[in-house]
Amino acid sequence: MTPTPTPTLAPTHSPTTPAAPHAHPFAGSGLLILRLVLGLTMAAHGSQKLFGWFGGGGISGTGQFFTMSGYPAGKTMAVVAGLSETLGGLGLAVGLLTPLAAAAVIGTMVNAIAVHGTGHFFAPAGIEYELLLTAAAAALALTGPGRFALDRYVPVLREHRPVFGALAVVLGVVLAGAVLLSRS
Repeated sequence: MTPTPTPTLAPTHSPTTPAAPHAHPFAGSGLLILRLVLGLTMAAHGSQKLFGWFGGGGISGTGQFFTMSGYPAGKTMAVVAGLSETLGGLGLAVGLLTPLAAAAVIGTMVNAIAVHGTGHFFAPAGIEYELLLTAAAAALALTGPGRFALDRYVPVLREHRPVFGALAVVLGVVLAGAVLLSRS
């Protein structure tokens, strides 16, 4: 008797063609959940700075904090941080201009980490929360917003391009560094 050959499954893609992005059936849903939680959290933080909502200081109180933290023009910095968090957060939540929205969040959170200091890691005196928000924004910039995003209707962003995500991460870090250099 001759042995029967064992059947093999053909790959769904060739070695030279990459697998379809987000091939896992729930990847789009997972990215949507991450975008919604991160985006709405950041938008809420921004509205604390801009409008005093959710127990925030508004522009005046946040501006005083920025001034005490060594930033020039505290009220202006409060508006910039508030707009970056609110618009960046809303952009992430709906998946619109995701790389730029992520860059806004990354830039603000790098500044928050610098102001908070790196003396401790765990809350309430540490940076774990800010670091997690920064990493989540960078992850979304690099992976893309997923299937359920408005970016699918923006021609240049319809298909995720990792280079846009990488440039957004660099942009967020560079702009954060420039703002940090303005501190006294």
